[in-house]
Amino acid sequence: MELRGKKINFLGDSITEGHGTSAPDKCFCALIQAAQGCLCRNYGIGGTRIARQGSPSQEAKWDLDFCGRVEEMDPDADIVAVFGGTNDFGHGDAPLGSLRDRTCYTFCGGLHQLYTALIQRYPAAQIVVLTPLHRTNEDNPRGDGNKARDVGVLQTYVEIIRQVAEYYSLPVLDLYACSGLQPKVPVIQEKYVPDGLHPNDAGHEILAAKITAFLQSL
Repeated sequence: MELRGKKINFLGDSITEGHGTSAPDKCFCALIQAAQGCLCRNYGIGGTRIARQGSPSQEAKWDLDFCGRVEEMDPDADIVAVFGGTNDFGHGDAPLGSLRDRTCYTFCGGLHQLYTALIQRYPAAQIVVLTPLHRTNEDNPRGDGNKARDVGVLQTYVEIIRQVAEYYSLPVLDLYACSGLQPKVPVIQEKYVPDGLHPNDAGHEILAAKITAFLQSL
């Protein structure tokens, strides 16, 4: 796919928003726009999750879930990219649920609702899914440990994202598998993901290159 002139909506969390970078123009969205001559709209909100929560969060903005933000995005996108899930694992209270769920109050159901809403709003657009990145605490099955819920390790969430995207035949860029950003490796954390979760400027350059190549391959 030729990206020049395209309008791309990026729906995401703090990584999409650019937390961890030194300036807004260092975020992967801005880097792609500058390099490819496309319009990249950044709909990243830090701390947000895909699924809806059962109780209010510590930060009110965290409850601006992806499902509820679809209608707020510009409707004329040629490409819509969804990049989330790490906060559902990290501090959400929604249970995983089952692949049969269609409620926004489970992770599985939230994905179904989100993808359905995007397809209905953008029937002519290319909708793509980006899996979460690795993080240093991804093997803790309780996330932040504050809420009792049926959770798996981060890889469980990644696998569910892949499965539900496949159900809707949406292309998946598996950043968990191929980004090269594994902060458990000390040199990688030091160079690209200093806080163990959010890529820095150099990490966003890697994301921009990976996402660009993926979109161009479609």
